[in-house]
Amino acid sequence: MLSTFATLSWLIVFAGSFSLAGVWYARRSHDNLEDFIVARNSQSATATILTLLASSLGAWILFSPAQAATWGGIGAITGYALGSMAPRLTMIPLGQRMRELIPRGHTLTEFVMVRYGRGLYGLVLIIMMFYLFISLTAEITAISKMVTLIAPIPLWVTAGIVLGCTLLYTAWGGLRTSIFTDQVQMIIIVPLLGILVLLGWQASGGIGAVTHELQIKAPQLLEFDNFSGIKAGLTFFVAILLTGLFHQGNWQRVYAAKSIRAMRHGFMLGGLLVAPVIFLMGLFGLVFVAQGGGDSSVALFTVLIPNLPVWFSIALIPLGLALVMSSADTAISAVSSMIAVDARRLMPQASTARLMHYSRMAIYLMAIPVWLASAQGYSVLYLFLLADLFCSAAAFPVFFGLYSPRYDGRTALISTLSGLLTGISVFPAPDGNMDTLLESFLLAALVPVAVSVLMTRLWPSRHYDLSQMQGRIRSLQA
Repeated sequence: MLSTFATLSWLIVFAGSFSLAGVWYARRSHDNLEDFIVARNSQSATATILTLLASSLGAWILFSPAQAATWGGIGAITGYALGSMAPRLTMIPLGQRMRELIPRGHTLTEFVMVRYGRGLYGLVLIIMMFYLFISLTAEITAISKMVTLIAPIPLWVTAGIVLGCTLLYTAWGGLRTSIFTDQVQMIIIVPLLGILVLLGWQASGGIGAVTHELQIKAPQLLEFDNFSGIKAGLTFFVAILLTGLFHQGNWQRVYAAKSIRAMRHGFMLGGLLVAPVIFLMGLFGLVFVAQGGGDSSVALFTVLIPNLPVWFSIALIPLGLALVMSSADTAISAVSSMIAVDARRLMPQASTARLMHYSRMAIYLMAIPVWLASAQGYSVLYLFLLADLFCSAAAFPVFFGLYSPRYDGRTALISTLSGLLTGISVFPAPDGNMDTLLESFLLAALVPVAVSVLMTRLWPSRHYDLSQMQGRIRSLQA
């Protein structure tokens, strides 16, 4: 398709361009720690929509939905699309409640620490950091593998270029710069995704041809009442919904919105618009099966590449970079915000400049294992599923405390651990089949509810005054 030199040159040019745009914008920074990690009350509903879309549409959309469709069919695609939408809609009431109770808040872990104490805080911190690490590694791995489909560029080279360029502007400018570059990247993503879908439609031969071939080769993939497809769809829905609630990047954007109204509109449209994109990307999996199959992990590219014009082979590079860097800078900014908040609590006398320095150093250090893991091209699907399980177990205990003053840290911690142990007991082994995946997620999510009800009846806790939380969480500016 393209030569190694040409591909590497275009990769550097496009990645460098995105990075320079971020650096240019970051020059406006005046070492304001609040702006760096939360950009409080600064973003309109339109900006919130764009940043949520950009951070939601990572390079994984070019791989995972189509692969899921090859074994789960139309049911898996539907569940995947609805699951990608659901966290944004669920965050609307949760985000509004959080802004009302803690108007000067920054992170979800900050809320957990104040509301429940160190026990659950430590567990939630581990869960969120683990999820962000896996998410970032998966994005960098995805773009590295995509580039190898265009030219034989070593994975470590692509990973180093993309990660380095993303770190350059995100570590300097923080959340404001991340949101700005998200908007720039959406200008690239929208038209190129539209062209990709059009080229895919032409390569498929049309709905009639695909449906005819599927009726012969795999008719179950077209059936909405196919049990395997329904189960796959429910699995994706539950996993993506509950995991999305623990992405710190979402909570940063809850507070970055100008008002609760802007936050509500931004999250609503950000969620509604992402669903059709995921659904369309998933349809490539059905085309892939209709055309004979092969390696399902690159189903979309198997359909596209034989008929891909050279100019779009080049265009795939900025498309992939825009998808990856918009998600990667969100994860990096999310990690830095959690580190800064914890550093302020541990070192209350530290200056703003010192806290920002610690935050930047921490994300530079985190980038090293991300780069090493991405360079190996490992599949991180199993680790993603494990992170989904952890989030499923913590979801009810963490967020019930936003509403119930009778719910305490002991009950929340025991309930979460009960859900984890129960879910893990039926969680598939790394080399086993995934038949019990949905059951493990449902047990992890529902057992904490049952344990919480039982414990609050047997050992009633003292009333917690939710209004006091506002006074316990303050600005990070000295």
